[in-house]
Amino acid sequence: MPYNFINIFAGAVKTITIPSIQRDYAQGRKNLKVNRIRHKFLDALFNAVNGKNIKLDFVYGDLDKNGNLTPLDGQQRLTTLFLLYWYASKKENIPADETGFLKNFSYETRPDSRIFCKELIKFTPKSIEQNLSEEIADQSWFSLSWRKDPTISAMLTMIDAINEKFHSVKNLWQKLANIEFYFLPIENLGLTDEIYITMNSRGKQLTDFEHFKAEFKRRLDDIDAELSKKIILRIDREWTDMLWKVAVRNESYLVDDYFLNYFRFLCDLEIYKSGGIPKKDRDFFVLLDEFFSGNVKNKIAELKKNFECWCECGDTYKFFGDRVLIGSKMDKFPKHAAGKFVGYFQMKTDGNFFADCLKLYDGKLGKFLMLYAFLIYLRNKNTIQDSDFRRRIRIVNNLIGNSEDEIRESAMSTLLQQVEQIIKFGKFLNLNNKQNFNAVQIQEEKLKLEWTQENSELAESLFELEDHYLLYGQIAIIGLDAPQNFKRFISLFKCDYDLIDCTLLGKSDYFQNRKKLYQFGSKFSRSWQNLFHLNLKNEHFEDTKNTLRDFLEEQENFTDDFLRKTIDEYLRNCEKESFFEWNYYYIKYKEFRPARYGKYIWEDFQAAPYMFSALWTEQRKSEKAYLPFLRAAVDAETFKNHYNSTLMRLEFEKYFIECENDAYVIKEIETGNLIDRLKINQDNGIDTEDRILKFKNWYNQL
Repeated sequence: MPYNFINIFAGAVKTITIPSIQRDYAQGRKNLKVNRIRHKFLDALFNAVNGKNIKLDFVYGDLDKNGNLTPLDGQQRLTTLFLLYWYASKKENIPADETGFLKNFSYETRPDSRIFCKELIKFTPKSIEQNLSEEIADQSWFSLSWRKDPTISAMLTMIDAINEKFHSVKNLWQKLANIEFYFLPIENLGLTDEIYITMNSRGKQLTDFEHFKAEFKRRLDDIDAELSKKIILRIDREWTDMLWKVAVRNESYLVDDYFLNYFRFLCDLEIYKSGGIPKKDRDFFVLLDEFFSGNVKNKIAELKKNFECWCECGDTYKFFGDRVLIGSKMDKFPKHAAGKFVGYFQMKTDGNFFADCLKLYDGKLGKFLMLYAFLIYLRNKNTIQDSDFRRRIRIVNNLIGNSEDEIRESAMSTLLQQVEQIIKFGKFLNLNNKQNFNAVQIQEEKLKLEWTQENSELAESLFELEDHYLLYGQIAIIGLDAPQNFKRFISLFKCDYDLIDCTLLGKSDYFQNRKKLYQFGSKFSRSWQNLFHLNLKNEHFEDTKNTLRDFLEEQENFTDDFLRKTIDEYLRNCEKESFFEWNYYYIKYKEFRPARYGKYIWEDFQAAPYMFSALWTEQRKSEKAYLPFLRAAVDAETFKNHYNSTLMRLEFEKYFIECENDAYVIKEIETGNLIDRLKINQDNGIDTEDRILKFKNWYNQL
């Protein structure tokens, strides 16, 4: 039978004593985790006194022949009930003959705790409205040292929390009868200190998962006790076994955390699908509030499917390993394997999106969408052929990898719909003006899907190109009309990036620009990735594409030696013809090509092609930006000591040197008056002499 805190003393139990070996009272501790637990427990008790009866879990322990109960489990609940009954008795001035049972509850963890409980029962606050803990601490019987006692300190915190929660409840004393618990006596067990140390070690607290499962069960019991029993059994057996296998492979044993991480993912999924945005850092009580709103039985059915599909999947590492390779955009070593796609995600596991979520669910939207795609497949395995899935998941991967600006929380509802449509049917939703993946990429994926169906013998060659770390899914820079260039592209970009940059610029102005900011290739992968991904804000993407296409037509396979010969031939022709465009200087002098992001600024490319600055970062404002025509003209030490990056000039004691489109000029520091001007001979605005060599000869004579 259930008991409340009054009638338990009416039977065989005469006193309740918390033994010295038990841990301190913990529900009043002041930390974030305990705060959440305390408030949720008080919320449950508050609901009970307002009409919704509650039955707490079992309290059990040793009941000796004298009727003294020594709890083995239930200390925290009993202590909170003791404090709640004490509060109600003082709040409503309950007569002493009705509250005498409170004296039968005692703490033995420390002598101070025992004395405090006795004095507390005798004490009556002046006003229940004020800060009770402070009034208690001001009493003559309250020792200053007690503030450092963890149990007493926690009790004071709980008293204030109870006061805050229950001060407006009328007839609280009578309503406390709605709070019941079950009691299981273990008579004559003779609990020793060793048993307590083993079964309820001092300081050991329930994990978040244990609290979660207890609360989950309680709430589901109220809805369908039989269903609750079945689900809890699945959690404890099949689902935990499945999570354990993942955890062991992950060199981790935190199965409880794994469950909570996946449950959080599923709660976030539900919110995203409904068009909402989940709040970050929600505790598991809030997650349970979300889960147990709406049609709970439908949610339980979904929960079961979302766990069972992974149980049926078997070895998740084998499942993902057979379909996924994880690459790095910083690589110079392309990855590809038939039947797999290369994903470019920051992961704690090698391509196992499920294990990555379990180990550390970080809410990153790209990984979220990928895991959802796999989840949709596993839940529909009977209707989706494996070969179809491998083709479709590649499409999803390409869309995610090339929709960085489009993948936002506000768009997740439609993005999830699109992913589901692709995985289930291999088709695209017409979302009109709704938020969607990158429009350019969607169109490309549609074309590639048709192309691979018509050119199945070339499909693998296309997939290998897609997987390249410079493209990560978007092949617009190559196109589908010249499949012979797929492997040639891969061959070319095994070569030295700097040589590729110089070779292409010797062929044509292959760069792209946006509002005076120009993008070239460089020794950084990022610069080529910027060039190869169609950005509607950039101009001259087609120039890059055409230059690259024409060059790829020249060779089946490319080597560094071939590129060097091509570059040398270009430089010789320029020198032979005395025709020195700005490209010539860029290619000949390494100072024009910092090993950075390939960003340059021209104020007026057409009118002043020799007036540009090389940036050190990807941003327009760069403290280390410099004029290449000054940097290449002097030695490194001189440039380091005399270059003024703000004014873009070389400064010496009495004069400075700066560039013009057709000259170097030297002026006085103080007055700015012209001292000398080194004119560069030009024909129709193009140098007819190497201005770097001319400057060096001139500078050495200064």
